[in-house]
Amino acid sequence: MKIFLVGNPNAGKTTLFNRLTHAHARVGNWHGVTVGEQLREGAFGTGKALYVDLPGIYTPQGRSMEEKRTRAALSADPTAYVLFVAECVTLPRVLPLFFALCRGRRAALVLTKRRRFERLGGKLDPARISRSLGVPVFFSDEKGLTQKLGVLNASPAVGEARPLDGYIPARDTLSRMDRLLMSGWFALPFFLVLLSAAFFLTFFRGAPGDMMKTGVEALFSGVLGGAAANISSPVLRSLLADGLLPGLGTVLGFLPQILMLSAFLTLMEESGLLSRLAALTDGVFSRVGLNGRAVFSLVMGFGCTAAAILTTRGLDDRRVQRRTILVLNYIPCGAKLPVFLTLSASFFPEPFWGVCALYALGVGLAFLCAALLCRAPRAPFVMELAPLQCPRPLFVVKNLLFQAKQFIMKVATVILAFLLLSWLLSSFDWRFSPCGAEQSMLASVCRGLGWLFAPAGMNDWRIAYAALSGLIAKENVAGALAMLCGKFPYGGASAFALAVFVLACSPCVSAVAAAAHEEGVRRAVLCALLQTASALLLCYLAYALARGGAVIALLAALPVLAFLLLRNPYEGVHRSRTHHPSGIYR
Repeated sequence: MKIFLVGNPNAGKTTLFNRLTHAHARVGNWHGVTVGEQLREGAFGTGKALYVDLPGIYTPQGRSMEEKRTRAALSADPTAYVLFVAECVTLPRVLPLFFALCRGRRAALVLTKRRRFERLGGKLDPARISRSLGVPVFFSDEKGLTQKLGVLNASPAVGEARPLDGYIPARDTLSRMDRLLMSGWFALPFFLVLLSAAFFLTFFRGAPGDMMKTGVEALFSGVLGGAAANISSPVLRSLLADGLLPGLGTVLGFLPQILMLSAFLTLMEESGLLSRLAALTDGVFSRVGLNGRAVFSLVMGFGCTAAAILTTRGLDDRRVQRRTILVLNYIPCGAKLPVFLTLSASFFPEPFWGVCALYALGVGLAFLCAALLCRAPRAPFVMELAPLQCPRPLFVVKNLLFQAKQFIMKVATVILAFLLLSWLLSSFDWRFSPCGAEQSMLASVCRGLGWLFAPAGMNDWRIAYAALSGLIAKENVAGALAMLCGKFPYGGASAFALAVFVLACSPCVSAVAAAAHEEGVRRAVLCALLQTASALLLCYLAYALARGGAVIALLAALPVLAFLLLRNPYEGVHRSRTHHPSGIYR
């Protein structure tokens, strides 16, 4: 038996899905968390059923891509049961959607967020509501829900719409805090202060994030490195002391800072502040061909580009989705953070300012990319504000533990395999005799790539190998630099140029795969190649600027400036040849 979970975005469908199936699907206090079908078996009455969590839908027609997916899933299986999930506060508003989608099916109404509804002064009687609507009605938090759902087997199919009885509306006025957070003069400075505090606590020297990073590095370099140095076997000692421990220590040392930044993003999402930020920034985003809903994807991009690309299905317009995916490639993800911190110490006395500068540069490149691609009229913007709430500590902790687990699993698989292969190729020649890095198999294969970064003062195959390994996973760059170079061997200008390349080049393989799933393989691969080529040019430009080559930088920027200034300022208007308007401006 198949049972669909249907309802508005952010109504609590995925939370109910997790409860019924004991799954761990991602939830959040914003609209558009679920963007595709999620299937899992769970208890139903005295037996089992296949529960299907569908994306949120507002109207029977379904305008956005996620709504169309839900509509298509319902149409493809007209005999499946439906659990229509509705917030207690919005019940009268969603009933027309319930009857439109569930007519002719066996369905039940599951009401969520009861405590918030009652705090606002609302009251409801599920028994009276069930009698008036002619369908079973349950609370999502009541005990024995899976057994009670078994009444669907004997309940009649949903008929025509009926009036609601047994429901007293709650207050629907904006709270004082809501009015304050929807005021631009207060909210935008408030968000900037929060962001600055998060960066300070995470990256500033002596702050909690830096202290935890130093502790992890001391564990690997001091304790484990000292133990590895006493191993009698030279090959095993080289593997641990020269290969794995420097690379793994460098990458894992940044885990506390990655988790601190993730905690800030989670608190923004869970508290409802992120949806207010989306509403406030819609005007700015519309000027570059996006809309306020893109904020959710862009903020998620600071964590993981691949996951953020999948959330773009929640956008209302296909063109906006494509622009958002291209823009996301320039948003610094969490995997780039170890590289930024490794290199920023070479061009800033305080790494905190270097990381801030690179994050600001990434956001600036993203907006520039969106502005250059903007050719369409203002995209539509329809969004429901998520409720303001105090973030649940247990939810935040579970989310951080899950992210830590995912990061450690990635380090223990992809990064570890890369480091093992790099050590093997850099420690042996083609006859598998131990040798130095310059005589190794890796050097003979990669020596011809040194010219790629020669214009940035780094004619070095080790730098080229480390930089290009980031196309697989960005953490590889920090690990390869630690293994092959120890400390970064070039000056601050070269370090800044390499950081710009890592910032602007194609995202990792998983992000390219996610883009291919949304846009097609050809388009995703072409964008990745063009972005990597342009990242090399930006790397050379950054080196010239850092070395004081303002004239060279200006000459390189002239074609872009000419393009921006010489664009046709007139709208294309179809008219008869006999009509001569004095001028129509954009």
